[in-house]
Amino acid sequence: MKIGFIGLGNLGSTMAKRLISEGITLVVWNRTIEKAKSLRCETAKTPSELVSNTDIVFLNLFDSDAVESVMTEKQGIIHGECAGKIVIDTTTNHFERVLYFYSLLEERQAVYLEAPVLGSVIPASQGLLTILVSGDQRALEKARPYMEKIGRNIFYLGSPGLATKMKLINNLVLGSFMLTLAEAIALGEKVGIQKEEVINILLSGAGNSMVLNAKREKLLKEDFSPHFSSALIYKDLHYLQDLARSLNTPLFSASVVKELFGMGLAQGLSNQDFSVVYKIFKDL
Repeated sequence: MKIGFIGLGNLGSTMAKRLISEGITLVVWNRTIEKAKSLRCETAKTPSELVSNTDIVFLNLFDSDAVESVMTEKQGIIHGECAGKIVIDTTTNHFERVLYFYSLLEERQAVYLEAPVLGSVIPASQGLLTILVSGDQRALEKARPYMEKIGRNIFYLGSPGLATKMKLINNLVLGSFMLTLAEAIALGEKVGIQKEEVINILLSGAGNSMVLNAKREKLLKEDFSPHFSSALIYKDLHYLQDLARSLNTPLFSASVVKELFGMGLAQGLSNQDFSVVYKIFKDL
């Protein structure tokens, strides 16, 4: 069975490499086709060609605008041979627009699985992502063997939209942790403690978390090459604000966190890893 993969950014290319390393025959497409060269696998000329020649297609794109474009543009997915195909969308989408993607593919007798992932480049390379899934359970069971190549934990949440909403809620915690850790480390340095010692103390106490363990080396070396960019967390928190508004509920910490990441974007840090928020506090 041939599997398709669309979207070869930092996370997408890592997921694709993992699938290939697990013996999956992959066909890929990306707007910048040069990004596919290192994968040494078959490339499709268009999304419509890719879906026509594969049985299951993974998407990993920046946002819902990118997903809609890949689906509906002149040579997009919906213009290929879609009937009976499964599209697994690992993008973090807007909770309203994801419902439109279900209907687009249903009209063409294909199945859309909403499957945002928790985790970034390192767990993706090890097959240790967590995958949240909504949509048709039978399609999930058919796709599960391939999803298990990249994800250790798969949570089935059923109703369309729930997986995306939970991903946004998760990223409230992710962004808040990163922001608090960055501020604490910068403050520790300002009182005269070496950064490495501040981090080690935090890891031995209240700061011990998957976030700090994952970002320790980036913070020490100030190497903010992107695993998960500032632009992505800012986008996700914006979607989360829309979710809270739709529920008529206030959103306190996420709003502050979002605007601090927004400062990073204003300073030209959008394409750097979201741990670069440390620099904002360090330079205050």
